[in-house]
Amino acid sequence: MVTHMETMKAPLASAPENSRRGTPIHPLWLRVTHWINAFAALIMMFSGWRIYDASPVFREFAFPPSITLGGWLGGALQWHFAAMWLLVLNGIAYIALNIASGRFSRKFFPLSPRAVLHDLIAALSGRLSHADLRQYNAVQKLAYLTVIADLLLLVLSGLVIWKSVQFPLLRELMGGYDNARVVHFCAMAVMAAFVVVHVAMVALVPRSLLTMLRGR
Repeated sequence: MVTHMETMKAPLASAPENSRRGTPIHPLWLRVTHWINAFAALIMMFSGWRIYDASPVFREFAFPPSITLGGWLGGALQWHFAAMWLLVLNGIAYIALNIASGRFSRKFFPLSPRAVLHDLIAALSGRLSHADLRQYNAVQKLAYLTVIADLLLLVLSGLVIWKSVQFPLLRELMGGYDNARVVHFCAMAVMAAFVVVHVAMVALVPRSLLTMLRGR
């Protein structure tokens, strides 16, 4: 027989779990800034490929015009600069809100090489669990931190290319104007690789896309 005290305890015991389920996995501000960042980054990447083709860093390599944006150099530059301001302003909001809310330290740390290696092996062997989308595994943490740093590098190297005279110290830190172009290209390649892997992971775990759309 269930006692009166036991029936009183049951709702209390389930309250934290119910509360947890009612809390969005991704708050609205995160979803909005995430999708704006994604949109701006893709616009910059595709328009950047058109700009690159006008003066290739590596003479033996060029992007097919069909996968670039802008139609010509002037049009590509307009798209690129428009997306740049969107990415910078929205990126500042994204980082500031993550830090102010405590989400940045809560989601991405602690992180250790051992944890990354363990989760990478588990992922490659198909044994990595995605049951709880509230928690990032170590590989996800490293990937997200890497792309945040990469986007910062893209912006800084882009400033050197765009306003080389106005940012002499930044230009020298990157080894000069020509080296800044190489840095910019390599950072773009890292971002493109992240996009490919990220889309592949979403395809494997489609629930992650739903949570980034509706929060739950």
